[in-house]
Amino acid sequence: MKAYKNDVEAADDFRVRIGDLKKEISKVIVGQDDVIDAVLTSIFSNGHCLLVGVPGLAKTLLVNTISDVLGLSFSRIQFTPDLMPSDIVGSEILDDERNFRFVKGPVFANIVLADEINRTPPKTQSALLEAMQERIVTAAGKRYPLQAPFFVLATQNPIEQEGTYPLPEAQLDRFMFNIWVDYPSFEEEVNIVKSTTSDFKAELKNIMSAEEILFFQNLIRKVPVPDGVINYAVNLSNSTRPGNDASPTVTREYINWGAGPRASQYLVIGAKCHALMNGKYSPDREDVRAVATNVLRHRIVRNYKAEADGITSEKIIEDLMKVAANV
Repeated sequence: MKAYKNDVEAADDFRVRIGDLKKEISKVIVGQDDVIDAVLTSIFSNGHCLLVGVPGLAKTLLVNTISDVLGLSFSRIQFTPDLMPSDIVGSEILDDERNFRFVKGPVFANIVLADEINRTPPKTQSALLEAMQERIVTAAGKRYPLQAPFFVLATQNPIEQEGTYPLPEAQLDRFMFNIWVDYPSFEEEVNIVKSTTSDFKAELKNIMSAEEILFFQNLIRKVPVPDGVINYAVNLSNSTRPGNDASPTVTREYINWGAGPRASQYLVIGAKCHALMNGKYSPDREDVRAVATNVLRHRIVRNYKAEADGITSEKIIEDLMKVAANV
């Protein structure tokens, strides 16, 4: 790994390396720049993310590609109604010498793709909770640490509700980002069709090692944040809670349940990473706003009136950011 004279030099190199990562990913993934930025922000912030979009938008391919260019071990878990917790974390077996031996499951990888996570019952979904929060798996009374870095990148389809199980709030809160993957533009779709219906096959280079990822994660933690930016992030989280006396009108009118303190933490660490990725040495309010929608989208529960009036979570967050800016 390269030795840096100081943190400023490391921050400058991080921005360059992020550009290299995006360039390599673009060999396979056409468009989706905002999605790629968000996933990389979550990885270098040491957070997990949930990719939501209709089938066929290359969510799984994106995760595969990122694991290739980062040189990390990768496993894919296809979530189905009959999936059991032991299929994720592993189980004990009786070996030839009549001794119990723990066989590790697919969760023991650097990047775990939880594909269609909402197609399995809550009991199996919750098998990921300890791994996502503690980076540890408990089986048969023993604790097994997961190798760092460790990320869960989950996909979920917003349609085809039959046969799906909504993620519990505790599970959703473990995800740093909820990223909406939209349809490509006409030009992007033309390029997708051209590249996928020919004999072209991209050769991906390994841009960053696990050791370097851990170094840059620690570097992001060291980024200084002005008190005003922290106050802005906390005000934004507080403004989603309808029980507060100072809750804005849009919150009291449209939200049943708001974001907890973990949202404030993710707003700040996400803003730090976004700042470094864009050549800044300290985040400002713009960096907080850049990550706010992905952080808060799955942490606010709209009430019936919001659904009846057609008020989306994104619209509520946009209004709350305007309110927080004036506090």
